Amino acid sequence: MTWNPSDDGFVLLGMPDVHGSVRGKAFRPGAFRSAVEKGTVMTDLWLGLDPVDMPIADYREYGINTGAPDLLLQPDPDTLRPLAWRPGWGICLADPSWPDGSRCRLASREVLRDVLADLADMGYEVMAGFEYEVRIFDGAGEPLSSGISYSLGEIGRFDRLLEVLVPALEGLGVNLEAVHTEAGPGLLELNISARRGLRAADDAALLKFAVKEVAASLGLTASFLAKTMPLEEGSSGHIHVSFWRGEHNAFAPTAEGEFPATCMSAIGGILDHLPAASLLVNPTVNSYKRLVPGYFAPVNVSWGYENRSTSVRAIRGNRPARSRLECRRPGADANPYLALAALLASAMIGIREGASPPAPETKDVSERADLPPLPNSLESALRAFRADTALQEAMGAEFSDYYAISRAWELRAWQESVSDWERERYTRAV
Repeated sequence: MTWNPSDDGFVLLGMPDVHGSVRGKAFRPGAFRSAVEKGTVMTDLWLGLDPVDMPIADYREYGINTGAPDLLLQPDPDTLRPLAWRPGWGICLADPSWPDGSRCRLASREVLRDVLADLADMGYEVMAGFEYEVRIFDGAGEPLSSGISYSLGEIGRFDRLLEVLVPALEGLGVNLEAVHTEAGPGLLELNISARRGLRAADDAALLKFAVKEVAASLGLTASFLAKTMPLEEGSSGHIHVSFWRGEHNAFAPTAEGEFPATCMSAIGGILDHLPAASLLVNPTVNSYKRLVPGYFAPVNVSWGYENRSTSVRAIRGNRPARSRLECRRPGADANPYLALAALLASAMIGIREGASPPAPETKDVSERADLPPLPNSLESALRAFRADTALQEAMGAEFSDYYAISRAWELRAWQESVSDWERERYTRAV
C-alpha cells in the first residue's frame, strides 16, 4: 500500500459498475486492513442496477431475482490513494469473485483484464491514454466559459477548480498533462498521461470520480454527459492506444513514414468492429445526440493520418514512442474499462486475421454519404453488437450477454418515457 489512512478517516472501497460509476462502501481503517488481509463482501445487486438505481429485472442469475446475495470482494492495495479534498480519507479499487471463489468476469476491470491477457499471449502490452471533455457549471447552473476553443483568456475561469483538482489528481496518481477550453459553453478538455495496461482505465475512472467530487466540493457541477445542449459541441472521451513489445512500439512508423503491418491490421480490426463496439463506446441513448456531422464526432467507418474528422486518427509521433492510434468515437459517458476493452479486442481480432483497412481519408469526411455509416442510435448499436459474434467472443460470451441485457433495458426505459419535447411538439398538433 502506498498510503495509510488516518485513524479518524475512511477508505472508499469500490468497484466500477457497468456504467463506469464506482460503487462500494466506506470502511474505517481497521476494517479496511482486515478486508485487505481476508477479503470482504458486498451484495451482487451492484451488477444489476441501472443508472437511476433501479434493479434490472431481466437478470435471472444474480441481483434482485436471486435475493441479492453477497459477492466476495478483494481490495487491490496497489490502487489505494488519498483523497486530497477530503483529508484523512482514501479510495481503493477492488475485484469481486463469486461465492465459490471463481472470478466475476462480468465486472468491468475483469473484462479489460481478460482482453489484456489475450493480447499478452500474442506478445503485446498496451499503452493507452484518455482525454475527456467535461462541462463545468457554477452554483446557478450557468457554464463557466462562453465556449471559445483553446482560449487562453477563458481558461482562467476554471482556475479555482484546477487549483484544487491538480493536487487531488496527483494524490490519486493521475498525471494531468494539459487542459484547454473547447467550443461549447463550460466545456473543458482534460488530457492525462498514457499508462500501461489496466492502469490506463483505472486513471480514467479515478479522474471522472475526482472531477465530479472536487467540483461539488466547490459548489460547482461537472457533467460527463455526451450531449448536454442541442446545437452545441458534445463531450468526447477519446482513447489513444499503441501496442508494445518490451520497449519497442509496434505501431511506430518506418523510416518512410508508413505504419507497420501490425498497426494497419489493428486499424482494420477497429474499423471492422466499430459498429458493434459503438454499444460500449457510446453506451447511452444520449450518446448518439453527440454523434452528428459538424461537431468533430465521427459518424462513419473511416481513418486517416492526423485527420480529426475520421473515426480513427493515425498519429505519427515526433518520436517512435509517441506514434499511436486515436479512436475519436467514444463519448465522455463511456465506461473507460469497457470502451478500452472493446477497442483492444477489435484491434486484436484485426491482427489475428490480418485485416486491411481501406485507403486513408485526407479530407473532412463528416458529410460523406459514400462511407459505411456507424450506428446512430442505441437500438442500431445493440443490433450491430448482437450480430458481431467475433467481438462478443473476444470480450467473453458471458459478459457480452450480460452487457446486451443492460443496454436493452436502457433502450426500453427510454421507449417507455415521454419527454417535454414530445409534449411541446405534438400536444396541439395531433
